[in-house]
Parts: sequence; C-alpha cells; structure tokens
Amino acid sequence: MNRFLQAPFPGSTPAAPDHTITNLSRRGFLGASAGALLLSAMLPVGGAAAQAKAASPKPGTRVPAFLEIRPDGTVKLFSPFVEGGQGINTALAQIVGEELDVDPARFDVECAPPGPDYALVNGMRMTGGSFSVRSSYDTMRRLGATARDMLIRAAAAQLKVKESQLSTENGRILHKASGRSLGYGDVADKALRLEPRANVPLRDPTTFRYIRHPVARLDVHAKSTGRAEFAIDQKVEGMLYAAVQHAPHEGTQPTGFENEAEVKAMPGVHSVHKLPGAVAVCADSWWRARKAVEALKAAWTRPEPDGIKSISATFSSKGMLAALKSSTEAGIVAEQAGDTAAAFASADRIIEAEYDAPYLAHAQLEPPSALARFNNDGTLDLWLPNQAPELFQGVAAQTAGLEPDRVRIHSPMLGGFFGRHFIYGAGNPFPQAILLAKATGQPVKVLWSREEEFASDALRPLSFTRFRAAIGKDGFPTAIEARIVGEGPIGRWFGAVFKSPVDSSAVEGIVEKPYAIANRKMEFVKVVHPVNIAFWRSVGHSMNDFFYEGFLDEVAAAGGQDPYALRLKLLKDKPRHTTLLKAVAELSGGWKRGPYEEAGEKRARGVSMASPFGSETATIAEVSVADGQVRVHNLWIAIDPGSIVNPAIVKAQVESAAALGLSSALFEQVVYENGVRQQHNYDTYPILSREHMPTVHVRIVESGAPMGGIGEPGLPGVPPAVANAVAALTGRHVRSLPMANAKLLAS
Repeated sequence: MNRFLQAPFPGSTPAAPDHTITNLSRRGFLGASAGALLLSAMLPVGGAAAQAKAASPKPGTRVPAFLEIRPDGTVKLFSPFVEGGQGINTALAQIVGEELDVDPARFDVECAPPGPDYALVNGMRMTGGSFSVRSSYDTMRRLGATARDMLIRAAAAQLKVKESQLSTENGRILHKASGRSLGYGDVADKALRLEPRANVPLRDPTTFRYIRHPVARLDVHAKSTGRAEFAIDQKVEGMLYAAVQHAPHEGTQPTGFENEAEVKAMPGVHSVHKLPGAVAVCADSWWRARKAVEALKAAWTRPEPDGIKSISATFSSKGMLAALKSSTEAGIVAEQAGDTAAAFASADRIIEAEYDAPYLAHAQLEPPSALARFNNDGTLDLWLPNQAPELFQGVAAQTAGLEPDRVRIHSPMLGGFFGRHFIYGAGNPFPQAILLAKATGQPVKVLWSREEEFASDALRPLSFTRFRAAIGKDGFPTAIEARIVGEGPIGRWFGAVFKSPVDSSAVEGIVEKPYAIANRKMEFVKVVHPVNIAFWRSVGHSMNDFFYEGFLDEVAAAGGQDPYALRLKLLKDKPRHTTLLKAVAELSGGWKRGPYEEAGEKRARGVSMASPFGSETATIAEVSVADGQVRVHNLWIAIDPGSIVNPAIVKAQVESAAALGLSSALFEQVVYENGVRQQHNYDTYPILSREHMPTVHVRIVESGAPMGGIGEPGLPGVPPAVANAVAALTGRHVRSLPMANAKLLAS
C-alpha cells in the first residue's frame, strides 16, 4: 500500500524512513499502467470499488460527464483539472470550444468531482507536472467534436433534414437552405442522450479560431472584482472555526495542557483538542480560535537527542548538508555512456566542483485551509485546496473511517500551485478538519496562520551534487561525471508503488542533457531526509539545472571557451536546441558575455539551457553587482513547448516561473538550527520584491515536437543563467544558493 495510507495522520516523517526510491521519469510516472496502479493503491479495495472500476467508461468519452449545455446556449464544462492561476480553465474552453463551435467566453468551467471519467493523465487524475493541457489536448478536442456531432444529429431529427445539410456557428445549428436555426440549448437534452459516434472528424488546424490565439482568461473578471472563491472563502451553516498550534519541534506530540480551563473560558471558545503533532481550539470565529490557541500552554514529548536520522534536538541544515557531502555509499548509475575512466586518464585537465541548494518553502500567499462536514446520511463533504481529488478522497475516507464513495471532495480555485497541494501527511490541514468535525459533531473549518504554514509546510529537499569533468587539449570536455546525493519526492511519496533504484525527481536536470559529451557517468546516492519533503515548482530541475549549467560554465572557463559558443558546438547535432539557443541570443540583441558598461554600471550576461517537462528553454540573464548583492536587469527566455494553445497564457506562465526561479536563486531558504526551522513568516523568509523584478522577455518557438509543459519550464534556466552572469562579472562561480549568502564584488 502507498505510504500516503501507511503513515498515521498527520504523522511527521518517521526516523530513518525506509522509502523505496524509484527509477521513474516524470513522463514515465504518468504512464498508463503506472497511473492505474497508483490510483488502485491509493483507494481501499472492496466490492463496490472493484465493480465501479469494471464498469468505468473510457476516460473522456462520456460527453454528459463533461458538458452541460444550458438553454441560453452557454456551456458548463466540468474540468478534470484544478484551476490555480495557470489558466487551465481558459485553455480547456479554447480546446473544447474550437471543436464544439462555441466562443470560449461563453464557457463556465468548474473542477469536476472525483470520478473515473476524469482520469485523463494516462490512467489517473492530477493537476501537476505541467501535464494538464498536453495530457488532455486530443481528448478535449474529440470531446468537443463529438458533442457537436450529437447536437447536429438531434437537430436533424427535429428539423427533419439530413445531417449533411446542417452547419454550426457559435452555439447555433444552421439549415441555410431554409433559413431555419436552433440554439444548442434547444436540442441539448436529446443530443446528450444519443450514443456518441467513434472517430468524429476534427477541425483542420489551419482553420482554428481559438486554439493558438491569445483568448482572454475566463477567471480575470471574478478575481479582479473579488468574486472568485478560494478554499479560505468557504462557509457552511453551523460551522466552527479552528486554529492550530503545531509542535514546536517536528515529530513530537502533545501530552497535556496547563491552562485548558482558562482557555475554554475565553470568548467564543467551543472546545480544546489534542491532534497528532498539534493542538487546536474551535471557536465561533477564527480570530477567537487563534487567540485562544496562542494562549494555550501545551506540554510536548521530547525530540530525539541528536543526529540526522530524525529531526532531533541537534538537527541542522548545516549538519544535513555535511552528511550528504560525506556520504561514501556506492552510487547507483542513473546515466552512463562511453568510457569515462579512459577519458579522465587521457585528459589534459580535470576540474571538480561541488554544488548545493537549500530547503525551500512553497511560501504561497494562500494560507492552507480545509472545511469538513459530516452529514446526517453518513457522508462527508470536504472543501480543500488540492491537485488530485481522488487521492485526497482516498486519504480523507481512511481518516474519517468511510468508504471513498461516501466522501465528496470540493475543489475550489487555488491561490497558487507550486507543488504545495499534494498529500504530505503532517503538511496538510484537511485531516485535522475531519478529526475536529468528528469530535465536535459540527462542521469545522481549519485555517493555518502564516506562522503555522511556515512551520509545517513540506519542503523542497536540500540537495548536493559533486561534479568532475575531463577537458582535452582543444579545450572541449571529453567526459563528465556527477554524484547526486539526497532524496526526491517521487521516491518519498510513491516509492512503495514504483520500485526501482533511482528516483528521477532527484536526478532530473543532470541526466539526459542534450550536449554532445561522449563519456558520461551520473550516479545517484540515496540519503534520506528526516524532513517532510515535497514537490516544488519544476521539482528536481529547480536546483539540478543550476548545478549542471553552472558547472558547464566552469568547464568552458577551464578550457578557454566562451560559454555560449561552447554550448552551440555541443549542440551541433541537435537542431531543436540549436534553434532555441540562437533564438534567445537574437532576442537579447546578440550574445555578449561582458563585463560591459550599461546605464553607468558594469554588467555581464550568463546563458543556460534546460529540458523540463517535455519542453525546451534557453535563458540569458543580465546582471550587475552592488554592495555585494546581485541585481538582475533583464531575463530573455526562449521556450519551445512543441505547440501551444494560448500564447498569452504561455507568456504569463514563463514570466511567473522566471520570477519564482529568480526568487529562489537570490533569496529563499529554510534553515534548521537545533532541530527547529528558523523561518516563520515573510520577514525571515524573504521572497522576490517588486524592486528586484527584472524585465522578462519571452519568445515562443514552436518546433512541432510533441506538446510539452508550460507551467514549470520557465523556472530552471533562471538560477544558472544568473549565476553564470555573476561569474562573468566577478570571476567567482557561485555554487551554493541563495546568492544572498555570498559576498560578491564586481571585478
């Protein structure tokens, strides 16, 4: 059974957990058989579940499960995915509307409830991995075309004409010969009861009116007028509010209270509770609940005295990094080609470097919340931010002691993704809401304060890689080796389902790079973190492309090569990458490394490449250094996602990812000292501010390759491009993030 269900709620990561690490690519993780296996592992097995699985239709084929065509001709689309600012609702409306022949502006898109119809991500359902549009594009086109065909057939029967005599135009069916027409809503009830035809013809892409056009986003008006509802906005009758205080030391448990009676007597307080790893107060308002829980004096169990196998009293980020660096365990080969031993033996020069990146919080502006309500019929309604409704349904059912079909998951719009809204044990508030609703007999809404979120968020893992490269007499690399030490979230959370020795989420961005270096050996060494780790926007790419691309600039310097020219030569047999690299140079006005004078200051540029989530990117950063701190003036990013749906959303997503990538490169870090996180809010966890935001220039290059992702690919190239620009300007290669920790001086 998957570790989601093995760990007791909320459960901190156990000491030295035996997480099975998998050799699973992000693409392979979403493979058909793997998705089905994951879903079956997540849900309790029973007769009803087995029967439902046997009777399930092929995902995406049952038109009424997705479309509600209203009498006024507007269309409600039940989306398999969760909208969280990435524009998926608009993209789906464009795709379906293109084939249905309805303007996307007439769509109302809502996240669908759990169900087998929506398992479009190769056998499962999730919103993540920059996979939503590319996994559903063909299905959504066919859905729209099939629905249009059903409407035409119903209209032909009502008008008593041949189907071939009918055409459509933005929600109407036209019989041009007689001048008669029907709105889609006039025949929708009959149409959606028809048996769908297989292989309905799709529209010729050369006639697209909505796909590949910058259609306005559907959610802008509601957000700009304050009408958009997030999980934090949900309310039901008779609801109690709950505030929590998590253990001051992760992994410890409450044992009692010193002042329970005093807290219960505070205004509006309903009850006081012990939870796994936390205490809670329920009250008639969240402010009263928060003030009460802050006044509550709880006693806690003691942490382990020392070590890195648990979050002990002496655990620290510094100690964890030292453990990664000092690991002597033999590595497992993640990628190998050629003969690195021979290449190093004959090398003219050998260089080595160590790179590391810190723990990172998601630091989203939307605080975690969940609302749970047990109903008189024995069902449970649960409103919560999530990226995988069926997975949350399974865990919620087990927490509540119910069958999954007795749990109704409501998935409001998210205030951001970033990998935050998967199931991370103690990193989620929804099990607390379930337990408190059961204990009080009333609906309970749990809302974490900003401080509690920073204390309990699951983190991007701290990471370390040691590189070695052989350089020939001509100054070009002949071999490269990497020792990648740590742990990734796929191995942590899905290792019990997918068994293989290498976790791709720990090595992606270092393996399978496009450069023509004939001799390569990349090894992975599993060292388990006691910290609760998570997916984070662009996952392993977020640090590993910084490591590899930064080291490649060191290789260029050691061989006396210009880093841009070196990349071009190493990509001479990769036309897609070569085109992209030349495109970003052109976008920036022509490659120039520097240092050079600009606006009265000394600046320089750095370049990087990345291949995340089925897309390709090339990035150039322009920086200056003043008072020891890096200032980024321009980011030029060329992205090739193969093909696109909405260029405006692509551009916005690249800009957003660039901002987060720069924030992580310059400022962000979570530090443990004496077993406790030192970051409690944005004052101690600085993020990118407006004054540090550069101008971002984006060029979309459509190569015609299979459609890739959009939400994450813009991020990984930013940290190395900035670091490489810093090296050009200062002569110092930054190997450890964030750069705010480094004391830099312009050369």
